[in-house]
Amino acid sequence: MNAFDFHARTRVIFGPGSLQQTGTLARQLGFTRTLLVADEGVLRAGFVDAASSSLAAAGIETMAFHDFGQNPDSAMVEAGRTFIAPLNIDSIVGLGGGSSLDCAKGINFLLTNGGTMSDYRGYGKASTPLLPMIGIPTTAGTGSEAQSYAVIADARTHMKMACGDPSAAVKIAILDPTLTTTAPPVVTAMAGYDAIAHAVETWVCTRRNWLSDMFAERAWGLLSNAFERVLEQPDDLEARASMLVGSHFAGMAIEQSMLGAAHACSNPLTARYGLAHGLALSILLPVVVRWNAAVDPSRYGLFIRSRGVAPGEQLAMVLERFAQAGGLGGRLRDKGVTVDALPELAHLAAEQWTGGFNPRRFDAAGALEIYRAAF
Repeated sequence: MNAFDFHARTRVIFGPGSLQQTGTLARQLGFTRTLLVADEGVLRAGFVDAASSSLAAAGIETMAFHDFGQNPDSAMVEAGRTFIAPLNIDSIVGLGGGSSLDCAKGINFLLTNGGTMSDYRGYGKASTPLLPMIGIPTTAGTGSEAQSYAVIADARTHMKMACGDPSAAVKIAILDPTLTTTAPPVVTAMAGYDAIAHAVETWVCTRRNWLSDMFAERAWGLLSNAFERVLEQPDDLEARASMLVGSHFAGMAIEQSMLGAAHACSNPLTARYGLAHGLALSILLPVVVRWNAAVDPSRYGLFIRSRGVAPGEQLAMVLERFAQAGGLGGRLRDKGVTVDALPELAHLAAEQWTGGFNPRRFDAAGALEIYRAAF
């Protein structure tokens, strides 16, 4: 079992209506002039107005930035830095899905340390501490508010870069399940599947430890029990809460360990074909579970109760059921991927950092096997 060094960098506030505490909490952190980073969907839902009002009531001046997309890239982050650089802010609030939270962190890197996002690929490359941040997720998916990484795509290659630093962890995460109730069904499904993938991959990755196991196992319990329920009953606040806290716990599991082959193989599909991350994972994760279990199914046997079949197959079947419930899954050939493209995709997947922590040795040949099985 791997050693771990745990330092809780983030205070977590959970509860319906907790968005209303934003201003009070920001004032406790010493915020006076803050940047509010939120995507257009969050703006339309009225959450930006609610957060801004709370901040204003606490005497905090707020500037907002919304000019970025679903997969924030280095050009969008640079646009955010250019916008805010002259305005002398002392803090940042990220409000929205993973794109908002990651974009907020990316802007923070460039604003405090200069350079470009590629300069921070990896971990611990910021020479100056980042500005204090508050993270408020409106989807139950990435768990970015629980991590010290920003995932930003390279605007030229469209490949994702994981850029981390201890000071990139948000100071306070506000988990308000009522914010997730406005998400469209497809967003709920794709975000939720992403969180499920985090729990599954952190459970078996080579950097797992007792602490990450605790978070991954509890995340799986919450997510697997609530995923289908929240799709069938979108207004079920208890299910929404389970998904949001499960997503956060899965993010904490990533922070203490790492991911694996499913994430490594999904990123090139997003870069080359524009497949949404959650959709790509819903196609790949059952395949990767079977691929890993062919070598060693024992870890999956500790994760899911087997019902007459091998644990890896049992888990893969449950994951396929979840994908179907969310209107996800399918085959790569049905998403515009051609068989001729698979070798290039496999080469790109083998270069992804997360693949190096997969429990079964992962390289371009292994990636090609996975893509072919998903084709």
